[in-house]
Amino acid sequence: MSRVGKKPIEIPTGVTITNDNNTVTVKGPKGELTRTFNQDLTITLEENVLTVVRPSDSKEHRTIHGTTRALLNNMVVGVTTGFERGLELIGVGYRASKQGNKLVLNVGYSHPVEITPEQGIEVEVPANTKIVIKGIDKERVGALAANIRDVRPPEPYKGKGIRYEGEHVRRKEGKTAK
Repeated sequence: MSRVGKKPIEIPTGVTITNDNNTVTVKGPKGELTRTFNQDLTITLEENVLTVVRPSDSKEHRTIHGTTRALLNNMVVGVTTGFERGLELIGVGYRASKQGNKLVLNVGYSHPVEITPEQGIEVEVPANTKIVIKGIDKERVGALAANIRDVRPPEPYKGKGIRYEGEHVRRKEGKTAK
């Protein structure tokens, strides 16, 4: 039995959930999220507790049980507190700035790299070497952070590049002179 899947989800006050044929809509103080889940699973809401029940112990049902519960929980957390992902720029002359809605990165290329976030995703630049991405959808926040990191991933010799906050980059030894 899935340990994650059988945990109930507590619904905080101010959050409303509607389930229409496994298309779940979660509305909260920060916004609204909608997602369609597998028709085999039963999603029930009773007295501010959301539960996900699978019909059988088949391999297919076991694989989607915990995932469905985790996605529902992320929707509830997203509309109440939101999600945040931090990035750091390491390298001489590497800097980030915000021009209107665009994020402009100067990371060693001959041109600045401009990234425009999707609707509902907010990008902040508290310092010229730090980037903070905020939003209510965990998947979209993580995807934008990964796209920004892919502009200049950290390299193992000097450690230069864009990395997640707190990410450890394994360093390699350089060439030795004879």
